[in-house]
Amino acid sequence: MKITIRIFALISLLIFIWYLVADRTTPYTSNARLKAIVVDVVPQVSGYVSALAATNGQVVKAGDLMARIDQRPFVLEVEQARSALQTATQNVGAGSAQVQIAQASVTQARINLDNTQVQSARYFELEKKKVISTAEADTMRAKLAAAQSQLVGANADLERARQQLGDEGADNAQIRAAIAALGEAELHLEWTELFAPAPGTAIDLQVAEGTYAKAGQSLMSFVSFEEVWVEAYLTENNIARISVGDPAEITLDLYPGRIFKGVVSSFSIGASVGVQAAGSLPKPPEIDGWMRDPQRFPVRIRMLGYEIGEASHDTRRMLNGQADVIVYTGDNWLMNNLGKAWIRLMSWLSYAY
Repeated sequence: MKITIRIFALISLLIFIWYLVADRTTPYTSNARLKAIVVDVVPQVSGYVSALAATNGQVVKAGDLMARIDQRPFVLEVEQARSALQTATQNVGAGSAQVQIAQASVTQARINLDNTQVQSARYFELEKKKVISTAEADTMRAKLAAAQSQLVGANADLERARQQLGDEGADNAQIRAAIAALGEAELHLEWTELFAPAPGTAIDLQVAEGTYAKAGQSLMSFVSFEEVWVEAYLTENNIARISVGDPAEITLDLYPGRIFKGVVSSFSIGASVGVQAAGSLPKPPEIDGWMRDPQRFPVRIRMLGYEIGEASHDTRRMLNGQADVIVYTGDNWLMNNLGKAWIRLMSWLSYAY
């Protein structure tokens, strides 16, 4: 009996020592969530939705049509602007055909540049996080430069078309106003089509054809697959030795028994403990009970190989799905192997809960 008690006490002591050491060298948490970038698809013009090209949960590629707002009022606006330009040019005895063509080219170039700038900003951010290669980012830089050059060239063509109206026509206030109105009308028409900003899917889609879309108000939510990460909430004891670049392993409740590789990409230096009014004195958080709850801070773990959401990936991206995470902060062979055994045990146990 005494031997059994001693063995039990020794095992308990070893487990306790392992827990204390592992808490710092191989920190583990089951308090983690799968995260992705959520984008609000916001129309820039108002009108009734005439077509929904994407269904709820459908995986789409960047640039795929998501929805279309009824274009008839905006087509009419363009025709009215063209008629106004023709009237203005006829009043000064000039032709407007070349100006209309040049203005349409400027509108297309401006839309293309706006879209390219949005895409390039995402690519450059992913390059900083080492999610994509420098070569891919350089390709986007070249595409951005080409779009900028296209707009410069289109503006030059428009200016030449204006000059062909003659000195009086080019400087005529009525013609300049008509050209500007035509450009604005064409821009509004382009804005009636809403495209996917990145590879991803629409979620919680609650609109249908006939819904009235208001400019500046979100029409649907879109989850981007360009970057997928796990946000692990670790205690202060856990994060003391964690550094950016430390390897990690992840298990998702959605896929029991499966281990995903990751790397620490960043961690927050603060966490909210309640709303505090500006200018007020600091108020320490209240502690109930004889032991205080540990403060947790979010640590971002980048999932290797699952940053860009291709349809060929064999995992679903379930936003806010639960996960377990372990981080390896050093080269300790014993602690790292014990940690690997532990995360795999937890992964298999997720079959049961």
